[in-house]
Amino acid sequence: MENQLGRDRLRLAVAQPRCRAYDIGANVAAHAALVEAAAARVVVFPELSLTGYELDAAPVDPADPRLAPLVEACAAAGSLALVGAPVAGDHIALVAVDGTGARVAYRKMWLGGYEPRRFLPGAEPVVLTVDGWRLGLAICKDTGVAEHAARTCALGVDVYLAAVLESAADVAVPDERALRTATTHGVHVAVASFAGPTGGGYRETAGRSAVWAPDGTVLARAGGDPGEYALAILT
Repeated sequence: MENQLGRDRLRLAVAQPRCRAYDIGANVAAHAALVEAAAARVVVFPELSLTGYELDAAPVDPADPRLAPLVEACAAAGSLALVGAPVAGDHIALVAVDGTGARVAYRKMWLGGYEPRRFLPGAEPVVLTVDGWRLGLAICKDTGVAEHAARTCALGVDVYLAAVLESAADVAVPDERALRTATTHGVHVAVASFAGPTGGGYRETAGRSAVWAPDGTVLARAGGDPGEYALAILT
């Protein structure tokens, strides 16, 4: 069904797969299962979701044949999946996967903690257009830098999509940042938040991935466990 802007409603999911450290094959399978379950046009996954938060993980090549099950799942569901991975050039990235294959979509601009020892910052904000919806991309610390949201939203976005990793102790942080971005810039915000243990000392992560309306209302919310997702239909 079309909305008043003449574009289809957008089925958008934020997903938090169970992740095994460094295990691309197992993690791809977990991502593919969530794409199938959500049956959404766009599915967003957390920061470094394909490898875990393992800062020494090898770069993921978008042409890696191990991604094939995820490409196939996206083809069957008609989905675009945005998955987290380290990529060549030493960047933390979002890789866009659909039924035609995979490509690097966005490189994290603001690095935190030990990340600068290995990675380089991305150069610029990125906006993807899907079915007439303009989607601005962000990864974790980006969301805490007001300049990132301002520069991205200035490109004319409808939705600010973020892949994040927060400790369970900081579970309120993604919510605070999402609410600020939504209400400041008048955009939907979707945050895919890592759930379960991972590297970097994160024995327990926040989960609770969610989607917000421009007025700050929570439209959909996952729980704190791996394997959950939240689905919202944007109009």
